[in-house]
Amino acid sequence: MRIIMKTYKFLKVIGVVLLATVTFVGCTDDFLDTNTDPLVLTELDASLIGNIYARTQYQGFDIDYHQTSQNLFADHYCQYYANTQNAFPSDRYVLVGGWLNGAWNAFYGEIPNNLSVVLDATDPAVNPGFETLHALAQIWKVIVYERKTNYWGPVPYFSVNNGESSVPYDSERDIYMDFFSTLDNAVATLNANQGGNAFGAHDQIYGGDIDQWIRFANTLRLRIAMRVSAVEPGIAQQEAEKAVAAGVMTDNSHDADFQTTSNSIHGMNRYTPWNEFRMSASMESVLNGYNDPRREHFFRPAVTDGAFRGLRNGYEIVDLQGLAVLDVNNLSAIGPRWADVAAADFNPYEIMQSAEAYFLRAEGALNGWNMGGTAEEFYNLGIEKSLIHWGITDVATITAYQQSTNTPVATHDAPAPLTTVPVKFDPANALEQIHTQKWLGLFPDGWEAWAEQRRTGFPKRYAIMASENPDVGVNETMRRAQFVSGEYETNGAAVNDAITKLGGPDLGSTRLWWNP
Repeated sequence: MRIIMKTYKFLKVIGVVLLATVTFVGCTDDFLDTNTDPLVLTELDASLIGNIYARTQYQGFDIDYHQTSQNLFADHYCQYYANTQNAFPSDRYVLVGGWLNGAWNAFYGEIPNNLSVVLDATDPAVNPGFETLHALAQIWKVIVYERKTNYWGPVPYFSVNNGESSVPYDSERDIYMDFFSTLDNAVATLNANQGGNAFGAHDQIYGGDIDQWIRFANTLRLRIAMRVSAVEPGIAQQEAEKAVAAGVMTDNSHDADFQTTSNSIHGMNRYTPWNEFRMSASMESVLNGYNDPRREHFFRPAVTDGAFRGLRNGYEIVDLQGLAVLDVNNLSAIGPRWADVAAADFNPYEIMQSAEAYFLRAEGALNGWNMGGTAEEFYNLGIEKSLIHWGITDVATITAYQQSTNTPVATHDAPAPLTTVPVKFDPANALEQIHTQKWLGLFPDGWEAWAEQRRTGFPKRYAIMASENPDVGVNETMRRAQFVSGEYETNGAAVNDAITKLGGPDLGSTRLWWNP
C-alpha cells in the first residue's frame, strides 16, 4: 500500500480525520462549522486538533492493532511470552508478511496524516500562540517513529506526505539525528512555558502538563542517546549528559501511562482471552528464581496447580497441537489486568517509566558518562521504581529484593537457568544485571525490550525450539522485520534504495545501524 499523501488543506482533512476521532474522546457538536479561515486556528479548531492529537497517541503507539504489530513479533522475540496457538508461526521466526503489512499500513495509513494536520495547524509561523501544542506533537512524532525505525531500519520519515507517487526511505542515522534536533526545538518551546498546559484532557498521558512533557522528552533523548552509543559514542555521551542535566524522570509520578477508556481500550484486553500465548520459559526462570514480587502482577498462576510456569519459545506445530488441548492450563497466562475485555476500561498502557530512566543512567555511569551518580545507585533506584509502579511499596520488601542473592532457576522444559547473575549488584556482572532488570522493568513493552536485547545481548535468551527461518537459527536473535509486500508492489524503487541504506539484505538476520 502506497503511503497516503496529504494533498489538501487543513479543513479539507478534518472531515476525513473526524470520522476516526469523533468517538475517541468527548467532543462538542459543532466541529463541522467551516465558516473560518482555514489558515487561522480558532478556539473551535484547537479543540478538534486536540481530538486528532488524541488519536495519534492511541494509534501511534499501536494500542489498537497491538497483536499483529507487537505481540506476535517483539513480545515473543524478547521472550516475554511464548506462542501456544498452532496456527501462528512467528514464534518460530517466520516473519508473517500479512501481519507485518497490516501493521505497516495501520501506521502509515493514518498517523503521518494526522500528525501533519496537528503540526501544520499549530505551526507558529501560521498560528502564533499554539507553540506548545506544536511541541507536544513534535515529541510524539519522535517516539512513534523511533519504534518504527527500530523494527524495520530505514523507513519513510522526512518525505511522508510529499504529494508524490513514491516516498523515499531515510537512513536510520539521519532519522536518529533528526530526533535529537526535533527534541531540541520542542523542549526549548516547553521550557519557555513551564507550568502551563497544552491539549488538556485530549492528552491522555499527562493531561497536557507541560512540565511532565519536558521530563518525558529529556528521558526520550536519554533512551535515543543510549541506542546509538555503539555507533556514535561521542554524540551519545553528549546527548545523554544533556538529557540528565536538563532533568529526566526520577519518580513514579513522572511515569508516562496512556489512560485508556471504554472507547480506547488496551489492545491486549481484546486478544488475551483468546488464549494464544503464555509466559515464556525465560520469564519463568527469572521470576521464579528471583522470587520476584512482580510475578503475580505480570502473570497468573497455572490453572492446574497454581504454579508460575512458562514455555520455551518456538515449539513446532505438532507439539502445539497437543499442547493446546492437554497442557495449556499448566502454563501461566498474562496478569489479571489484561484478562478480559470487561477489565479493559482504564487499564493503562505503559509508554515510558522512571525505572527505565534509572537503568539508562546506570548504563551511562558504567560508560563513564556524567549521569549524576553511580551505576549501583541507579540500578537499585530502577528496581525500586519498577516495583512501586506495580504496586509493591513496602520498603522492607523492596530492600530485600535489591539485596537478594537469589539467581534464576531451571524450568520444566529448560534444564539450565537462563543466567547465574543474582539481583544484588555485582560490578563484575553489572551490565547483564542492569539489562536483566531493565527487561523486567520494561514489561510489557516488547518493542523496547526487543530493541535493547538486540543492542546489548541481555538478558540472555533460551534457544528457541525450532526455527522455520533459514536466515536466523535457533540460537540466534531476530534482528529486524522485513520490508512489507505492499511497499514492494507500489513503492518498489524506494524499497530497493532502502535496502542499500540498510547495508545488508532484506532479511531478519540483518543488523540495524545501531546494532553493529
